[in-house]
Amino acid sequence: MPLPMTIEQFVEETRSFPQDVVADLVDRILAANHGTQTPTHAEAWSGVVHQRIADIRSGKVKGIPYEETAAKIRKIVGR
Repeated sequence: MPLPMTIEQFVEETRSFPQDVVADLVDRILAANHGTQTPTHAEAWSGVVHQRIADIRSGKVKGIPYEETAAKIRKIVGR
């Protein structure tokens, strides 16, 4: 099925979206492809995610650049 835009175009388009909209979009894509979480798991992960974001923003921990993470993923999946 041909896409109306490339993945790169789609990602670029989402850069102007509010963070909560992007998070909802990602959640919906994951749920559609992999099923949904139980409310207990979702609540637990929400707390973890918010804490990790706070740690990065405060400088308590340093994030790993996307390019480095993407390269590791490509190596793992063989691309």
